[in-house]
Amino acid sequence: MRWQVPEPLSICEISLDLENRSFVRQHGNPSGPRLVLCHGNGLAIDLYYPFWSLLEPDFELFVYDLRSHGWNEVSKEEDHNLFSLVSDLDTILHEIEQHYGIKPVVGVYHSLSAMISLLLSSPVMATSIDRRSREFSGLVLFDPPMHRPGKSHSEFDEAVEGTARIARRRTESFDSLEQYQELLDFFPAYSRLVPGAKELMGQTILRESRGGDYRLRCPRDYEARIIEYVRAFAGQADLDKLPCPTKIVGADPLLPTSYLPTVDFSDMLSVDFDFIPETTHFMQIEKPSECAEYVHEFMAALHKS
Repeated sequence: MRWQVPEPLSICEISLDLENRSFVRQHGNPSGPRLVLCHGNGLAIDLYYPFWSLLEPDFELFVYDLRSHGWNEVSKEEDHNLFSLVSDLDTILHEIEQHYGIKPVVGVYHSLSAMISLLLSSPVMATSIDRRSREFSGLVLFDPPMHRPGKSHSEFDEAVEGTARIARRRTESFDSLEQYQELLDFFPAYSRLVPGAKELMGQTILRESRGGDYRLRCPRDYEARIIEYVRAFAGQADLDKLPCPTKIVGADPLLPTSYLPTVDFSDMLSVDFDFIPETTHFMQIEKPSECAEYVHEFMAALHKS
């Protein structure tokens, strides 16, 4: 199977700061409820098309890439940090309203972008960014790398360190997209992806260079830098005082972590949390129908409340 991301209904170019911009793309049904979607560290939102294509008939979708990912150019490494990413989210939400009008917004985020959406309303960011955007009306978060601080989470910290080391050793250049896809076949972490997703991954997270080879759109050192930030900021969002209705969907806790450390929700009884059996951190491109169903159910419940 071959996935083809359709042309957007419109593209909004947004200045994140004096040197960086982001391209927010409108898809789906402009008359429907508004969803804003983003991706995990080192990935791209177009990779999630098997998932968000299932939302197109019913919702107005705005999809975008984190800075130094996907459609965006690479920023300076010193600007690639969680403070900048949270500020970028605030800017993007504000500019969507300026260009497309005010609507209630539900964020649908995975991994790093899920963490960023929670940090947007956290006290630690309140004094760091001059916030302009409205609060979300709701959040659906897939496998956010969050936990409460404490000695019982030392394994989380160790996993973060190990994941960062692995990221820094990633191959950065490939002779062809086919070479990259063949490499993925050797890694168990990618064995559960839906047919055609490995090809889509190559197309969305690699960019052809002037020399004719294919390089990671998000440099490996940038990816590792953010992974290291996770440990410092993972406990900053208070999940007992979420600013809006929030659904959190995790990977199968019985399977080994495949990308970033998942969250231990055993002591978070106040969180509306479910997990999808036989999925890893890449759940949205492993079982896209099940993930999309959680979004539909959340939106139906939100509409009734």
